[in-house]
Amino acid sequence: QVQLVESGGGLVQAGGSLRLSCVASGRTYAMGWFRQAPGKEREFVAAISGNGGNTYYADSVKDRFTITRDNAESTLYLQMNSLEPEDTAVYYCAARRDIILRTQAREYDYWGQGTQVTVSS
Repeated sequence: QVQLVESGGGLVQAGGSLRLSCVASGRTYAMGWFRQAPGKEREFVAAISGNGGNTYYADSVKDRFTITRDNAESTLYLQMNSLEPEDTAVYYCAARRDIILRTQAREYDYWGQGTQVTVSS
């Protein structure tokens, strides 16, 4: 089993930045970030292929968020800049049993516990 542990969430003012980290045990897989706000469905944020060569972003975060991975450290990152109140959510790190990038939550097999990101106006 793969275990994922997120960190880096917190409270930040609009326009600020946060960097989320996800430390993964076991093998390296394609990974992604998802988020879920109260009363809403879990939505795709960004994903990265197993070797880091391909990335994909939700339209809502393009040009503001950057997903990267350091396979030597078994760590996934999400750099979030120009944060907006609409970005407030619990952010989840996810991994799948394949190296190919996917953008739907159902395609992922392992999930972290989530880390809260709150952006104040």
